[in-house]
Amino acid sequence: MCAAFNTHGEDCGIAKALEIIGAKWTILIVRDLLEGPRRFGELERSLEGISPRTLALRLKELEQDGILMRDCSAGEFHPVYSLTDKGRSLQEILDRMREWGNTTVRA
Repeated sequence: MCAAFNTHGEDCGIAKALEIIGAKWTILIVRDLLEGPRRFGELERSLEGISPRTLALRLKELEQDGILMRDCSAGEFHPVYSLTDKGRSLQEILDRMREWGNTTVRA
């Protein structure tokens, strides 16, 4: 993960969170998975502009961080990604971000 976020020491909760969800595309992947399990191709289509390589890297990082899990019961080449309890705990944060974006940021 990107250590550049942790500028206020190890005790800063915001810095700790950004270590996991601060990378480009990550929060949008979580947003999509909050709607339910998705296959790689479904995520790729919903995240217009993400490269397959970047998506694969972000999914791997989120799995390692315990935010999502990969279910390969349908076969190794057709995994399904879903959020863990830890990942679903981001729901309130994303709801607040959505609210702030809809009410404060002008297009």
